[in-house]
Amino acid sequence: MGANSSSFSDLATNQYLIRFASSEAISVQDPFWNQLLSYTFLIPINSSDGKLLEESTSLTCKNLAINNCKTGNFGSLVRTFLIRCTELKASAQCEDNIFTWQTYNALFIIRSVCKYLVEHLSEDLLVQQFDAKPAKQEGSEEDSIPLGEQLMTALVELLVDVPVLSFTYALHLEALNTLIVLLSVQMYQPLPASRFTMYKYMMQGKCSIHACLLVKALLRNYVNQEKCPHELYKNTTDSVGAIANMTASLASSLWSVVTLGMGSSASASATKKTEEEFNETLLANQSLLFLLVLANHCTSELALKNPYRQALFQFTNAQEAAQGPTTAHATFKTDFSELYKTLCSTLKDDQTTLLLYLLIHRNPNVKAFILSRTNIDQLIMPLLKILYHAQDKNSHHIYMALIILLILSEDDVFNKAVHEITLKNVPWFKERTMSEVSLGGLLILVVIRTIQFNIARMRDKYLHTNCLAALANMSSQFTNLHQYVSQKLVSLFSQLCKKHMKLVDQIRVAAMKEGQKPETAKPEKSKLEGATGTGSCTEDEEATQEDYMQDLAVLEEVIRMVLEIINSALTSQLHHNPNLVYTLLYQKDSFGLFRSHPTFQDIIVNIDTVMAYFSGKLEQVGGNPSPSEVLNVIQQGSRQFRRDRLKKFPDLKFKYVEEESPEEFFIPYIWSLVYHSSNLYFNATKIILFSLSS
Repeated sequence: MGANSSSFSDLATNQYLIRFASSEAISVQDPFWNQLLSYTFLIPINSSDGKLLEESTSLTCKNLAINNCKTGNFGSLVRTFLIRCTELKASAQCEDNIFTWQTYNALFIIRSVCKYLVEHLSEDLLVQQFDAKPAKQEGSEEDSIPLGEQLMTALVELLVDVPVLSFTYALHLEALNTLIVLLSVQMYQPLPASRFTMYKYMMQGKCSIHACLLVKALLRNYVNQEKCPHELYKNTTDSVGAIANMTASLASSLWSVVTLGMGSSASASATKKTEEEFNETLLANQSLLFLLVLANHCTSELALKNPYRQALFQFTNAQEAAQGPTTAHATFKTDFSELYKTLCSTLKDDQTTLLLYLLIHRNPNVKAFILSRTNIDQLIMPLLKILYHAQDKNSHHIYMALIILLILSEDDVFNKAVHEITLKNVPWFKERTMSEVSLGGLLILVVIRTIQFNIARMRDKYLHTNCLAALANMSSQFTNLHQYVSQKLVSLFSQLCKKHMKLVDQIRVAAMKEGQKPETAKPEKSKLEGATGTGSCTEDEEATQEDYMQDLAVLEEVIRMVLEIINSALTSQLHHNPNLVYTLLYQKDSFGLFRSHPTFQDIIVNIDTVMAYFSGKLEQVGGNPSPSEVLNVIQQGSRQFRRDRLKKFPDLKFKYVEEESPEEFFIPYIWSLVYHSSNLYFNATKIILFSLSS
């Protein structure tokens, strides 16, 4: 580094870095800093390049950590950056590219050093590295504020005050990366976030003053989805040659030539990236990840107050006049239409799905806006696609998509609206070709498919519960269900019945093996994770009668709920669902085994009443009617059917309630997203917050 072009292979022997990490103290006023920061370097664009960089600089960072306690050189670099930061806003306005470039270089070195310190030291020692200074250096008024807090405050102010321009884009990106790195102490030490000094810096003091503006800026970055300036990632042989020929006499076009490369450097052929491989919206991605980190730590009332979480949950629509109690305490305003558009277009990513969950669950203004959309299909279709391709997604992503649907299904207007939107030839739905199907019908199909996938593979009790809860909420508004949708709904019941029969047989066999009579009492609560599986044991393992009885109790709860969903559709929308009645008549034998079962008897009475009524109508027709004739009889009979013949059951309404300790789920999930989805490299061998298999 210095006024030269640097590459990974040069870093270990770079004289400027060696002096920086040495036992020689370098004051803030030393010309050395201008020399160190006048370098050109192809910055890592992804975690692979980041790993190469850290391997090349690990010895330098180790020496710095050892010597810094006496020299305070790291603190001097941070102070040099802070001085430049105070002038940065004016610099950006007058387009002083050279100044911005050197400021970026300083921050990149700071982030690289912080990365090493976070992964190798306790947080207490990390804080000491910031505040270390040589004995001869005198204190100042600013020393009353820890240097680490000064740095984080400066980065927050940079994100809030400095506009995102072509030549400040990389600086914004590096500010986000540095803040993420400092808060990543959570990954390496098993403590609540409120116990970490870095989180106290963010949640209290000067950083927290900017909470609303920072959240607004991060959301703006996400919504804008601004692509990296072409120079930042176009790594060609010509640009590398241009960088190599750069000298200290920096030209006016420096920024467009230096590029900051966004790619590693030992050989152009080894590091060349295609545009398809490159995440062009890096700033939007890192802004979203950082926003999720901020909003999901320190959420307990007993811990630090989280102003960023409050800001995210109370902002309002800039397109509407403030009115009502929900806007009285608005934190800031943003354009909901643009936010909605971006959410719809990026829902394939875990982090966007998680943001949508937080907004729908916690921000009543956003939820009301989404539920009022006439183009709600643009939001629902990506969610259904996530569930449809469950085998390719992680379990957390599936779970969050499903919870969003469950929350939406709590609204009757939504449940009605999805059946009024017609879809044609959905390309990713391969189960069966349907020229037309309602959005509600497709939603039912995909949720049923998710249940079947869970039965076969995941066997997650909570996934079953939430799938069925969403269908139950919608059931009273099922309208004009497609023939295939009706078949899949009734077939789900038939599939569960077969598993029930198999499980009863296994209980008999287990009882015989234990020399006991089959038990009839049900356990109070199932301890198994699988809601409809054959137990926690595999086929090759021995399962006790008690294990099977626990599975049976859970399975019967699921069957009961499916019957309640069918009953709700019949009692509320019988005349609008001839295909459902047709399918019930066709598969009426499936219900015979449960007519006398005490768990299902009352609910099956209603279904039997409907089937008996329409069977009688068909007998009056006589002969062997065609399917179209049967449907015609059902449609005519529906107009005459008296709904008071059916037993009234309570409305099926379920409301999503977040777990009492949401941080236990969200914090590991969010940091796993940072690990996998950011352009940063983290040493997996040192992470203890989550396992890479999760």
